[in-house]
Amino acid sequence: MRTSSPNTTKRRGRWCRIGSAAAATAALVLAGLGTAAHASAASPTDTHTKTVSPKAIAAAVAKAHVQYTQQCAGTPKKGYASCNALRVTGGTTAFQEEQAAKKGIAPQSVRPNAAADSPTGYGPSDLQSAYGLTSAAASNGSGKTIAIVDAYDDPNAESDLATYRSNYGLSACTSSNGCFTKVAQDGSSNLPTADSGWAGEISLDLDMASAICPNCNITLVEANSSSMDDLGTAVNQAVSLGATSVSNSYGGSEDPSDTTYDSEYFNHPGVAITVSAGDSGYGAEYPATSQYVTAVGGTSLSTSSNSRGWTESVWNTSSTEGTGSGCSAYDPKPSWQTDSGCSNRMEADVSAVADPATGVSVYDSYGTSSSWNTYGGTSASSPIIAGVYALAGTPGSSDYPAQYPYNKAGTSALNDVTSGSNGTCSPSYFCTAGTGYDGPTGWGTPEGISAFSAS
Repeated sequence: MRTSSPNTTKRRGRWCRIGSAAAATAALVLAGLGTAAHASAASPTDTHTKTVSPKAIAAAVAKAHVQYTQQCAGTPKKGYASCNALRVTGGTTAFQEEQAAKKGIAPQSVRPNAAADSPTGYGPSDLQSAYGLTSAAASNGSGKTIAIVDAYDDPNAESDLATYRSNYGLSACTSSNGCFTKVAQDGSSNLPTADSGWAGEISLDLDMASAICPNCNITLVEANSSSMDDLGTAVNQAVSLGATSVSNSYGGSEDPSDTTYDSEYFNHPGVAITVSAGDSGYGAEYPATSQYVTAVGGTSLSTSSNSRGWTESVWNTSSTEGTGSGCSAYDPKPSWQTDSGCSNRMEADVSAVADPATGVSVYDSYGTSSSWNTYGGTSASSPIIAGVYALAGTPGSSDYPAQYPYNKAGTSALNDVTSGSNGTCSPSYFCTAGTGYDGPTGWGTPEGISAFSAS
């Protein structure tokens, strides 16, 4: 049990290596016998693979398609949180394969871990298209502030954000023009110690907020550490500075003290507070289970020939890698949540892309060997939803905006995600997608802004 230390990036070993049998299958996949985990795998014809079951092939594809590392420390100790950012370190992403297909290049010919001087994941236009936000992103958000709460300092946050926005043709968001602000948890310029792991998380959060709401102001509040008390103090500071949306891409195990954290740090009516659901598969995580926040699950996102142009399923790579979900052991159920299988708070409410294999482009130059990276994890989905809330306008002063999607449940304002699961559970909706509400994806993903508006 540990939390992150400055200037270190922890790796999950199982993503840095693949067992010999899976590696052999993966090699065949990457050689052309299959493509991404989100695509249909071709039937193997090599005589050496005929005894490998389709299930084993699918599992190998999922692991071989991209390799990634956890950006922050693993399991945090009691009272601390870890960020939910996953950085791709090898393989080919959905974006790369889709770009190759447009050029008539076979997916197996795409060079793994493509040039670091160009994006390798989805950008703003992709995300706005996927979630029906193109028009709103162009015209809404002026005067609104999205706050990003993270631990430790990213010394390059402003310059990296400038590079990301310039690359995608977004307007400048700097401290000099008043769009970007960076403060410590007490609101001062006395910033905490720099940390390369959390710097990646910060870049991911800033870039996703920019991608969804390019006209919004952004305030980055850096906590002194990854303790819940420091992070919670930073949330309070973000609200006091006027943010109408506050994104929190971190979490840890639930604890009886969570209800105390609720009242001290997350009870802010009139502010949309989003929290990532976690990256460890089925199981509840705090503060996503706070009764006062919008818990954001994760999906796999790919282009499609359907009318929407995109398709989504529950993000699940393995039994310990995928979006979080579940019934809280401690937090009470808010009045607007009415599922019958969980008497306490149920996680999640809504969702957005989180699968590293279908991940998003991020520019981060602090402590990394390559500045353009592809990221996934529910650390991506939380700031995306915070941006949608900002596009939708100012919440009602006494409202908890997590209730807004419930008001539009089952309508065309949300893309209902009906396939996939993130584990084994009972009742099944705790971990398995289906028509209507389910734990991994909530009521679904945005289709425009109306499900995130007070009206």
